[in-house]
Amino acid sequence: MLHTTDTAAGPAATDRLPEAPARHLTDPTTRAVVRLQNGVLTAARDFLRAHGFTEMLLPMIGPVTDPGVRGSKQVDIDYYGHRYKLMTSAILYKQASLLAFDKIFSIAPCVRLEPLETANTSRHLAEFHQIDVEVAGASREEITRLGEDLVRHIVREVTEHHAEEFETLGRDTGAFTELLGQSFGHRTHAEAVAELRDMGHDQSADAEIDWQGEAMLSAKSGRPFFVTDYPKGSRGFYDRESRDEPGTLRNFDIIAPEGYGELCSGSEREYEYARIVARMRETGENPAKYGWYLQMVREGIPDSAGFGIGLERFTRYLAGLDSVWQASAYPKVPGVIAP
Repeated sequence: MLHTTDTAAGPAATDRLPEAPARHLTDPTTRAVVRLQNGVLTAARDFLRAHGFTEMLLPMIGPVTDPGVRGSKQVDIDYYGHRYKLMTSAILYKQASLLAFDKIFSIAPCVRLEPLETANTSRHLAEFHQIDVEVAGASREEITRLGEDLVRHIVREVTEHHAEEFETLGRDTGAFTELLGQSFGHRTHAEAVAELRDMGHDQSADAEIDWQGEAMLSAKSGRPFFVTDYPKGSRGFYDRESRDEPGTLRNFDIIAPEGYGELCSGSEREYEYARIVARMRETGENPAKYGWYLQMVREGIPDSAGFGIGLERFTRYLAGLDSVWQASAYPKVPGVIAP
């Protein structure tokens, strides 16, 4: 049987796979998780609307999608004789939406054919949702502060209004004391790499923190923390390169504590035509594929910053679940055929 286990210290491992929909949907754990997830969405929408955001319904298909998702494959579909993609992330459409509104958010579906080995990380699904946020004119400092405030608001709301669900799940809400009472930690990518090497983990200085390293750092922390300043080449062309520190990106991740790993990724965005085309070429992308996007950029789009919070991952952390598939009503584990 396939095991869905973490590769480092963290939440307890489980060897269970998703059951048939009828059994999964009637499981008391699933029902409690879905109610808790409803609380997450309600709290997120209330917070963002109160801060002047407009909710957008972003497309699920398009001629291109986010190319910056590590190791996963895109899904092609036939759209009236044209090859379109299912969205791995709606980042390009988030930038486009700022032509209509200065602050937007979306609860966006994503499909990524993750490598088969990710079935063993307890943190990956082939189909999931993101709380996507984008703000015109925002700096990284402003968008990370917004992300921290949003996460803290959601946790405060669900702990106040979903005590019954936490009791059903056996999750001690005391785990969130540091999150609610202290600012999130901060470290640069270079500092994270050095810390992992001191722990005996051979993390590359030129790549994203790998899944095992992410879990190791996460397991040492009692509250979420930011990792910033990833090296250029480790992320997509849309993450803005620092003008003051060439080769360094103005981006970030939020890492959950207790071994749960990454919850959120974000950045300031590239928005100038020449820089975007140059970055596309550096990352091996063909600018010709991005015709509609580059035409829009040529005509002018706002500079911006934004992030995406993985809804199922966030739910998993809140609920204290063994595996992220338990945070989905209809889970799609990489490599496992499911309805």
